[in-house]
Amino acid sequence: MPIRHLFGSTPTFAIEPDQFHVLQSALSFREYLLEAIRNATTRIYLVALYLEDDEAGREVLTAAYEAKQRNPKLDIAICVDWHRAQRGLIGAEKAAGNAAMYQEFAEKYEYDIPVYGVPVRNREVFGVLHLKGFVVDDTVIYSGASLNNVYLHYQDRYRFDRYHVIQHAALADSMVGFIRNEMIRHPAVNNLAQTGLPTTKELKSVIRQFRISLGRSSYGGEKQFVGDQQVAVTPLVGVGKRFNALNQKITTLLAEAKQEIVLCTPYFNLPKVVLREVKRAIKRSVKVHVVVGDKTANDFYIAPDQPFKAIGGLPYLYEMNLRKFARANESHIASGELSIHLWKHDNHSYHLKGLWVDRRTMLLTGNNVNPRAWALDLENGLLVDDPQQHLLAKFTAEFDNIHQHTQRITSYSELETIHDYPDKIQRLLKKVIRTRADRLLKRIL
Repeated sequence: MPIRHLFGSTPTFAIEPDQFHVLQSALSFREYLLEAIRNATTRIYLVALYLEDDEAGREVLTAAYEAKQRNPKLDIAICVDWHRAQRGLIGAEKAAGNAAMYQEFAEKYEYDIPVYGVPVRNREVFGVLHLKGFVVDDTVIYSGASLNNVYLHYQDRYRFDRYHVIQHAALADSMVGFIRNEMIRHPAVNNLAQTGLPTTKELKSVIRQFRISLGRSSYGGEKQFVGDQQVAVTPLVGVGKRFNALNQKITTLLAEAKQEIVLCTPYFNLPKVVLREVKRAIKRSVKVHVVVGDKTANDFYIAPDQPFKAIGGLPYLYEMNLRKFARANESHIASGELSIHLWKHDNHSYHLKGLWVDRRTMLLTGNNVNPRAWALDLENGLLVDDPQQHLLAKFTAEFDNIHQHTQRITSYSELETIHDYPDKIQRLLKKVIRTRADRLLKRIL
């Protein structure tokens, strides 16, 4: 019997199972992305939180520029967060940011490439471009990764994410259409590859209008008929708490789960509504698996023998959240109704996110499933509905690969307490908790 999908006004695309691929490592993701860029014939659209001024970032930007020089008619656009592109790294000395590199490349080549700075809010702390997805010709390459050395495993370390490839023209058109119509065309969005840029203060009014516009936006395209031998893919977008289709879908998936939930997040700081639905799922005998990074695999982690920075307290704060959750659900951990898997692999870091419900519905997303993603950032995701389980083997292999470096927690007591942390971290966290600053931090970080 044919399958029909109703997701309101959002489009649904019928995907052949052999058009859907899973890449298993940061290195294979880098190689695939670079090869796709070099062989592009019609268009290249890259969207990420940032394209870093480092070896990997320059390699990606060089590949795009060289493709443009070979074929000037190639439609190329890059989108990054406006604020993130114009500052240095957290904790580093003040710098011009990645925008200086974009301008350097534009001056060096005959045919330049626009790198659009997308300001989701007037200040970075209150919202960033966290939309994901690279489109090359008719292929969508979807990952939560940004573009720099660690995300692309350019040197000794990698930041582990998820990497999916979907070859489908209509889906690619839908994602490019959103980028062009809902982001690039708005006067709040400016080309960072040009000099003489307006200041954020000068853009204050149009940025406010832009956020309102984004809150009303959605992906375009048709609602295709999806047959038994196909898989349905629905692109979703959301920003802010109200009328957020992506948030609503995450909540619905959790609420409707019947057998199993696999939830991946790099920062254990679940929104209240998500925490509530996870608890309800456990109570109705749904097996819940939470896959989260060990604190040492957090991208903010700073080893005790390295110079102390306040930002290094975040991984410990997340572990405190996780320990509290595990302690409240100790009986469910013991019974096997709740499984907590900690990912750790040498000195590498963990950035996975997403949902897999009843081995039928998969949400591919850059959404960290935390209060910041829930209320502040511009997020998107691809909902994969696979009732016939055509992709089961691919997703099983993906999670086997993820679990290769995880350890299952059998009791909350296996997680450290604040008294086990380095002295400087203890003092920082005690001050944060005493002043109740942790409540604010959990909302914005």
